[in-house]
Amino acid sequence: MDTQNPSAPPRAQSRIAGKNHPHAGGLIHDNARHSTRFTVIGNHLAQHPELSGLAIGLGVHIQSLPAGAHVDIKSLAARFPEGTTRIAAALRELETHGYLRRERQRTPAGRIVTRTISCNQPGHDRTQHQQAPPRKKRTPTARKPLPAVPQPAYPAPTLLRTATDLLTDLRRHDPRLLLSAQDTAHLAPAVAAWLERDVSPAAVRHTLTADLPPQPLCRPAALLAHRLIAQLPPPPPFRAPAPPPTVRHPLQTCEDCDRAFRSPTPGACRDCRATPLAAA
Repeated sequence: MDTQNPSAPPRAQSRIAGKNHPHAGGLIHDNARHSTRFTVIGNHLAQHPELSGLAIGLGVHIQSLPAGAHVDIKSLAARFPEGTTRIAAALRELETHGYLRRERQRTPAGRIVTRTISCNQPGHDRTQHQQAPPRKKRTPTARKPLPAVPQPAYPAPTLLRTATDLLTDLRRHDPRLLLSAQDTAHLAPAVAAWLERDVSPAAVRHTLTADLPPQPLCRPAALLAHRLIAQLPPPPPFRAPAPPPTVRHPLQTCEDCDRAFRSPTPGACRDCRATPLAAA
């Protein structure tokens, strides 16, 4: 009764953490970034709480296959060591949880075949994503109207015609200054106001075409309107009207004394006309 077993330890030894449990620190990933031949699998499948390991493995394998691959029971049984019974049960699990869908379709030849559809995300509506959302119709934005331009004091038709011809000819100096008929009609009074202030057509043309930006002009009429407004010259200084030129009448011969004198009509000279008045 008092004999002790020398081979038995006197007391139970406690386990030392880290030595008896090599995996006590948890999982460590040693990953390399895939650049080719990889498949994106959702964690909802890889970590599904209700699917069996075989069902998860078959689901990952099926999602990695290209379209048109054979995923029937016999083809999968030939690929994996599990038998047809276990593979069929795993496929039913995937179908129950929405990762597989089987549809019977009629081929153009009249045969009835079963199509297996793999869903990488259960509840995903394929037709909803296939149909592109209707594009919103873009309503054309109204163009900003041109600013009000100077008006001539006396809009004579000849003056407006000269201004219109000057604006129409601008495209010969720069093709970017091609104006529409509406823009030309809006800017013509401003050019007429310049011409009315004793500015020559060449000076107006130089003001509108000099130092243009090198980039394309989005709206040349707006640029021309700005220049016609901002650089409008002042009115010319007041000048008194010139006196009318002196009229020189032709030479006439006096009917009484034959003296030459200037008069619009023939007759007597001034002296001969004054003598009878003095005698009277």
